Amino acid sequence: MHQTPRRHFLCQLLAVGGMGAASLAGAQSTAPKVDEDSDQAKALGYRHDTNKVDTKKYPQHKPAQHCANCSFFQGKKDDAWAGCAMFGRKQIAGPGWCLAWAKLPA
Repeated sequence: MHQTPRRHFLCQLLAVGGMGAASLAGAQSTAPKVDEDSDQAKALGYRHDTNKVDTKKYPQHKPAQHCANCSFFQGKKDDAWAGCAMFGRKQIAGPGWCLAWAKLPA
């Protein structure tokens, strides 16, 4: 039997809650951007730039991982900023990264 790691379970749980709070695409352009110093961003290790992630603190991080190629990113792959299921009504940077990063399904 396959067990889901606790981190993935928590990310999925947050995603379900975040989907209900996610704004419509038209309203996202005026949505505030996530502050890297916010408690939520710190808890998820979020950085606006994947190249600035502390790889000693987050060894699972890979340079090719960024928000725009994450399954939680709610924009197009070339959007500079878009919504994210992890951050509700706030926008995240396309080139950003956080612990919840999950590869887009093929």
